[in-house]
Amino acid sequence: MDRPIVGFHLDEQGDWVAELACGHDQHVRHDPPWTNRPWTQTPEGRAAVLGRTLACRKCDQDAAADRA
Repeated sequence: MDRPIVGFHLDEQGDWVAELACGHDQHVRHDPPWTNRPWTQTPEGRAAVLGRTLACRKCDQDAAADRA
């Protein structure tokens, strides 16, 4: 299911994690050439994608929310 991005935080390793409206979290790593997400590298880039949707595999699996 597609869910909107409502925020971001860094994990313990310093990778960006998107916070989805459903309460699930999803990594949004920038790891070229395999994953190219340069927008994760600046506050302006992350702000520009707020509201965009990501496919939430956890919702597809009826998983419990990662955060309240």
